Amino acid sequence: MNTKLRLNWRLIFLLTLLGGLAIREVADELRPSLLRPGLHLYAYVGNTADGTITAIDLVRLAAVATISVGAGPTGMRAHPTRPEIWGLSSSGGYAWVLDTKTGRIAARIAVGESPYALEFSPDGEHAYVAASGANTVVEIDCATRQIVNRVRAGRRPWIARISPNGKMLVVSNHDDASVSLFDAATLGLLATVNVAPHPEHIAVLPDSSKAFVSSGSVNQVSVIDLLGKKLLANVAIGGKPDDLILKPDGGELYIPSSESHGLVVINTSTNEAGDFLLLGMSPVAGTVTSDGQLLYVSDSAAAHVVPVAIGVRQSAPPISVGQDPGTCLLTPGGDMLLVVDSASNDLAVLRAKTGGLITLIPVGPRPRDIAVKIF
Repeated sequence: MNTKLRLNWRLIFLLTLLGGLAIREVADELRPSLLRPGLHLYAYVGNTADGTITAIDLVRLAAVATISVGAGPTGMRAHPTRPEIWGLSSSGGYAWVLDTKTGRIAARIAVGESPYALEFSPDGEHAYVAASGANTVVEIDCATRQIVNRVRAGRRPWIARISPNGKMLVVSNHDDASVSLFDAATLGLLATVNVAPHPEHIAVLPDSSKAFVSSGSVNQVSVIDLLGKKLLANVAIGGKPDDLILKPDGGELYIPSSESHGLVVINTSTNEAGDFLLLGMSPVAGTVTSDGQLLYVSDSAAAHVVPVAIGVRQSAPPISVGQDPGTCLLTPGGDMLLVVDSASNDLAVLRAKTGGLITLIPVGPRPRDIAVKIF
């Protein structure tokens, strides 16, 4: 009898030890590799239907706060040097600043009617906002949160993007079929370049030599020589571009197109559309790993994300994530892939290395934008 009891206790001890080790292993795997003790890793999801953002602790994998920011939240960006998330209220006409340490809105800055996108200078000292309804671009001092410059752009400026060298601001003018090039230091107009109709998204090469601009109405991407300040080409692709995803080294541009049900690859040296990969029903957005080896593309109609091995141009089996996946983003270090689902109102969290779904976290109604911050 005593022998049986000893064996049972040994078995219980062994199972408990193994269970504890398993829990620790899972916790270590979910914890981002770059996160030191005392640091926090949060995702912030903008909910367009109720004007809030949901703060999510990515270590605990749980929503921890719902914060009101104003109607039509959009353009969310993590500040590169400050513990802040910045975004816009497209309906309210202002930029808002969230202090991540307190979880409170620290400032609201009137920028003009219908702003949609926000950009930071490389050093994080200034923010730039194109106010589509006011036909203006404003520059904000991030430390004082004051507007320090305001200039006219074309009709309905859509997005402002700064070149990686910090010298030029590139603005797509949606209703003028043009792109304005401004001196980033003074916001003086350097040139206006005619492009394909209804320009929207902008991608600038790491060496600041070219900008690629998508059209919102035709199957073209315009290529601008930023040094010569002129149009180089309007590159024809198989369907209207939904997103522009630049390879980290700048060598290739990946363009999901829901119309063509696939992914177009542009060689940024030759300005030519080369490879095409059929991906699914409606690929609309994507993100690429920092080493440029793997691309994730969300398919809004098929309710999944498709991993694509860039080097061999092959897609892996799709990963189910929700009803209508859209914006996707990798966390710093590339441990987790985050996918916003605007129909099921949740954030899918995937293990990037294996493509396995970790969990679905409920957020607010009609989520769209996402930003991630370590603080």
